[in-house]
Amino acid sequence: MARGGCKSVFLSVFDYKTEKYVIANNKKVGVLFRLFQLGVLVYIIGWVFLIKKGYQEREESIQSSVISKLKGINLINTTQNISRVWGPEDYVIPPQGEGVFFIVTNFIETPNQRLGYCAEVRPGIRIMSGRCLNSTGTCEIYGWCPVEANHKSMDATLMGAVNFTVYIKNFIRFPHFNFSKSNVLDTKNETYLKSCFYDKIANPYCPIFRLGDIVAWSGNDFNRMAVKGGSIAIMIEWNCDLDKDICNPEYSFTRLDHSVNSITTGYNFRYAHYYNDEAGQTYRTLYKVCGIRFDIIVNGEAGKFNIIPTVVNIGSGLAVMGAGVFICDLVLLYMMKKSTLYRERKFESVMQYDSPKCQYPLGRRKRPSDTQSAHRQMIKKKTHSSTTLKLQPPSHGFRRCSFCGASWEQKKSDTFHKTYIILNFDIPDMYNIFNN
Repeated sequence: MARGGCKSVFLSVFDYKTEKYVIANNKKVGVLFRLFQLGVLVYIIGWVFLIKKGYQEREESIQSSVISKLKGINLINTTQNISRVWGPEDYVIPPQGEGVFFIVTNFIETPNQRLGYCAEVRPGIRIMSGRCLNSTGTCEIYGWCPVEANHKSMDATLMGAVNFTVYIKNFIRFPHFNFSKSNVLDTKNETYLKSCFYDKIANPYCPIFRLGDIVAWSGNDFNRMAVKGGSIAIMIEWNCDLDKDICNPEYSFTRLDHSVNSITTGYNFRYAHYYNDEAGQTYRTLYKVCGIRFDIIVNGEAGKFNIIPTVVNIGSGLAVMGAGVFICDLVLLYMMKKSTLYRERKFESVMQYDSPKCQYPLGRRKRPSDTQSAHRQMIKKKTHSSTTLKLQPPSHGFRRCSFCGASWEQKKSDTFHKTYIILNFDIPDMYNIFNN
């Protein structure tokens, strides 16, 4: 028995399993299945391949270098009512433009500061002398005197900064594809960069921008922002399709700091210029500057055809198709009025017997009585010339069937010295006709 069981398990490895297809003439489920297939095809072709370019290999590790250069001059009046011309060397910090640069738009100047004793203007970190001044009602401090004036200007000092221009050069590279590109338009016209200004529609590839336009595109007013300063991001987005040799930058602008009135609004800092007088004593001019900080942020990705992502996305789409078959099977087998009939045709258990062939019932089913469903015995007598088969049929009619759960039992008659095969089977609801 053990050997037979092991042999049966071993041979079952070589059994072949195949699907059974049942055609159900149900228009509702058929329409549902076709609509599902149509939706999957639209998703794969339209979204995955046309919009998301699922047939391409993508690279997002962009290497970038940014160089900026500003131009523009402004005539201003200082605290001492002296007219002064400010150029890029005065209002651009740091002078060598990179991915971040700062433009001075407003400042408070405190000239001719020298080390000494003077009255404190506002509380802060000071070196106290220990004396109080009755004339001002404040403490005396030791430091750079006179102290910085504490007044707020309603207008920006460098109002002409609205027309300053910035030239942004951006060099990018995708190392995986060994592809490099610049945002400067490849043209032989030498006067192009001297006359063009960036415009999203007219000149989308000109790398020269007006500061006033940048602030306006970020949704802010330059005159109001120039008083206290702020922070603006210039975002350069590269979306390169290397199959079509399309790789051009797209610019967008947004304000990074809080634009509403709060203690965090604005951007300012202080710096000083130091000098020596004829006597060799040091004095300085202190500047509290407000302005706009520009952060140039570069992002991008490149794509090129590759067979691997193409096959993966097609396989994913076919898997989704299989989900549609599963859903429609659930609807057909469990949610329709004739679900029982569909389940009987869908699931069939086929067993192999060494018995003669028989066929499955095709007509109506009629439950016989307990007597009719009792075990029948069929005696098959073997002779030298022919084989006879005798069967006592039940009283009611049946059609032909293809399967009957019959078991064979071989017995030897001691009286006639003949071998008989006794077929024991149960007929639950039909008459079985066996063919030799």
